[in-house]
Amino acid sequence: MTIQTAAVIGTGMMGPGIAMTLALARVETTILSRAAESARQGLEKALGQAQLLGENGLADADAVARVPRLLHASTSFDDTVRHVDLVIESAPEDMEFKQNLFARMDSLAKPEAILATNTSGLSITAIQSKCSRPERVLTAHFWNPPHLMPLVELVKGDRTAPEVVEQVRALLVRCGKIPVVVRKDRPGQLGNRLQMALVREAVHIVQEGIASVEDVDLAARAGFGLRLPAYGILEHQDMVGLDMSYAIIDYVARDLLNEPRAPGLLRELRDAGKLGVKTGQGFYDWSKKSAEEVRARRDAFVLAVRKQKLAL
Repeated sequence: MTIQTAAVIGTGMMGPGIAMTLALARVETTILSRAAESARQGLEKALGQAQLLGENGLADADAVARVPRLLHASTSFDDTVRHVDLVIESAPEDMEFKQNLFARMDSLAKPEAILATNTSGLSITAIQSKCSRPERVLTAHFWNPPHLMPLVELVKGDRTAPEVVEQVRALLVRCGKIPVVVRKDRPGQLGNRLQMALVREAVHIVQEGIASVEDVDLAARAGFGLRLPAYGILEHQDMVGLDMSYAIIDYVARDLLNEPRAPGLLRELRDAGKLGVKTGQGFYDWSKKSAEEVRARRDAFVLAVRKQKLAL
């Protein structure tokens, strides 16, 4: 089956960018929301993102011109899900909610349809367990912001059919994305397992007084983080030599945080209501720092790297 039609559920941080990505690859796509106004806003956001890619040479001008004809917004959940080839859900990270949603979609969708979740860590095996056709259910985790980040993680559940994974993988390649297949359904998938190990140690470094919050972030941005787009973690180990790598890791690992829980400092900040940007205080004081400027800096950097068209 060639995927020609799709629906994307959600109009928040991820949905519009995912929908726009599909439309650029000639997939007629509907953005679904419970409210007509949020659906309309999601559509406007997606169209703006397509224009941004076109203006920066990251999407073909003809493809961008086609997007308004291929993208739609709707509140008609049941009717839309019944008729599309692919549904990608980008809703709150709540297991019971997702299980119920997928059970409902499974009862509505045509037998050959593929159902995907954009979850960044919940078990796809657990989500698909409520479906009568679990072999057609998988995770397609787009990285944020989805219109700029090339990575998409495809996670197989215990009962996901290999040919379904391959269908979605081929579609994502058509969309200009870089898909990776996660063969085992484990917490955090692939990218977030790596990222959470880094976050845990970064918090631990601050907690232990080894370095300041500012210097931890600066070391990541100006050091190893700068070369990661062109020089993978395991490539680096092979380049320096696994004998040296073994010796360093064997020595350093003894002093790394090795507790099966989040660091205490993170728990203290959470319990104090210091939740970051949303409350104005976290590791940083956001009354003195602009979240909009940080996002703009991030997006400008990603755009600049993408415009180089480096072979990742």
